[in-house]
Amino acid sequence: MWKTMLAWSAALVLGVAATLAAAPALRTGPGPAQVVVAGRVLSESGGTPLAGAEVREAGTHARTVSGADGAYRLVVPGEAVRGGKLVLEARMIGYETLRQEVRVTGDEVRRDLHLHAAALALDALVVTGAGEQASRRERIGDVQVSAPPPPPAPTGAAAARAHAPSRLPVHGNPQWNTESYAYVAENEFQAADREPLSTFSIDVDRASYSNVRRFLLDGRLPPRDAVRIEEMVNYFSYAHPEPRGEHPFSVVTEVADAPWAPGHRLLRIGVHSPRVETDRLPPANLVFLVDVSGSMQSPDKLPLVKQSLRMLVDQLRPQDRVALVVYAGAAGLVLPSTPGSDRGRILDALERLEAGGSTAGGAGLRLAYQVARDNQVRGGNNRVILATDGDFNVGVSSDAEMIRLVEEKRREGTFLTVLGFGTGNLKDSKMEQIADHGNGNYAYIDNLLEARKVLVSEMGGTLLTVAKDVKLQVEFNPARVASYRLIGYENRMLAAEDFNDDRKDAGELGAGHSVVALYEVVPVGAAGGDPARGVDPLRYQAPARPAAAGGRGELAFVKVRYKRPDGERSLLMEHPVAERAGAASRELSFAAAVAGFGMLLRESEHAGRLTPQQVIALARESRGEDREGYRAELIRLVELFRDLKAAGGTADAGR
Repeated sequence: MWKTMLAWSAALVLGVAATLAAAPALRTGPGPAQVVVAGRVLSESGGTPLAGAEVREAGTHARTVSGADGAYRLVVPGEAVRGGKLVLEARMIGYETLRQEVRVTGDEVRRDLHLHAAALALDALVVTGAGEQASRRERIGDVQVSAPPPPPAPTGAAAARAHAPSRLPVHGNPQWNTESYAYVAENEFQAADREPLSTFSIDVDRASYSNVRRFLLDGRLPPRDAVRIEEMVNYFSYAHPEPRGEHPFSVVTEVADAPWAPGHRLLRIGVHSPRVETDRLPPANLVFLVDVSGSMQSPDKLPLVKQSLRMLVDQLRPQDRVALVVYAGAAGLVLPSTPGSDRGRILDALERLEAGGSTAGGAGLRLAYQVARDNQVRGGNNRVILATDGDFNVGVSSDAEMIRLVEEKRREGTFLTVLGFGTGNLKDSKMEQIADHGNGNYAYIDNLLEARKVLVSEMGGTLLTVAKDVKLQVEFNPARVASYRLIGYENRMLAAEDFNDDRKDAGELGAGHSVVALYEVVPVGAAGGDPARGVDPLRYQAPARPAAAGGRGELAFVKVRYKRPDGERSLLMEHPVAERAGAASRELSFAAAVAGFGMLLRESEHAGRLTPQQVIALARESRGEDREGYRAELIRLVELFRDLKAAGGTADAGR
């Protein structure tokens, strides 16, 4: 009996001791009100700084994103410290999630976080795209190649707007998904003596670049129609002169040799508006319209939407106002228009959002526009910000009805910004179209670093329009130019007579935006001949001849028409382009590298013998100052593309 009691007592003492040892240490005094954890996020293998990694404290909503040098700074509430410890989580696409305990001994902690690259087995790699042969799935070496048949090519005027379903295999799932992209037929060379005018609307959307990045980081090649070269080029900022005089933007031109076509020239046309600091922006009346349908449940959709919009809320001023509308099976007002000073209330409303149900996008748009109109700020920035995967499938959902709605509200003074999220059912074509017609812009957000770029770093350009209906028309001198080709802008082309028609809608230019257009130009007498397609001689009239004395020393003449944000009559700018070609500037060289990458992604016949390695070399030579690391990221993406193509072997035979 005594032995039993002694054994029971010993067990009790050991149990109490173990419990006390496992229990959190009692505080002997008040802890810090907050703890700052700072350091860098690095790759485990080579110690490379990782930009865009999300770092969060596991028990709170505290989170941040690493910068271009991998540095992060996380402010954590003091009550999150338990037993003298915090639990950090770091995650990034392509790397395994890191969960790590951090001991807290004061109000500042230094901790570098090392992420392991996620294993990408070659037998899981999927290369996608459209080719000329029948639908098939096969294996080439260890790489699975998926080549669905292309949709019928549209003809005539409908070609640039036709919607071609992009039936991409969901990663790890043999079923086709429902992502869709507008059909893009590449611009061909035009003979300058027959078609001297090239007219188009500017494009400040950048969604294509971040969407292409998403495909490549997922180990897949993007479908051709997801690659819009002008959006890739304009994802980056370029050094342009500041505007002088009456116009709100400057225009610059430059001519140099085309890196992928010996004997051809490259003409860069740059349009630049000055950056406006956040505190100088006019008062904002914003309505967040958030898709909370069932398709938004995955982590890269509604959870990323909430994190992204929090960043924008952090930039609000007391004079700004925000309302929150959601739509799923029905549309509803979650938060009435609230001053920006009441951030806690706005953030709480965002945090409560959950996904579920079907999608009534049309009803949500109408309600959001009504809320914006009820709280309209005269002379301010009245805007609906739509966050969705674009999968409108219930209620008023046709593209035509959506376009009429956003055009009507645009005329009333409320513009539209569209933020795309997620994979699997992304409706890129629909979101781009309604943003274009709503005097707004379209961005695809694939991670928190992109959210910071769009909604914080470039907030002025995203939310403040300095010029609307901006159209460019270039007249080429046939005495100097045999033919020319506009690189990209296929779905922004206009008829020559649209240039002077103020009723014709065109692109918008935001504060701090730089827009670049590139033309490949074939000089008269260039070796290799003229690639423009010819026609038979005319029977009833003689071909036009260049003016004998006109345009001497000029390659082309650039004209820009635009309206002020509250104006209805256009203003005109004119800019002659000198014929002489010099060494390419750093800005033109980098833009050419991006355009070349886009042509490789599209497998363009105009890329000639250009290789990924040549693009990498050109981008490295012209990288220049790159404080945010975006240009360095492009180089890494081209390297990844090169490696994916190499792993795919003969995969491009099915594209």
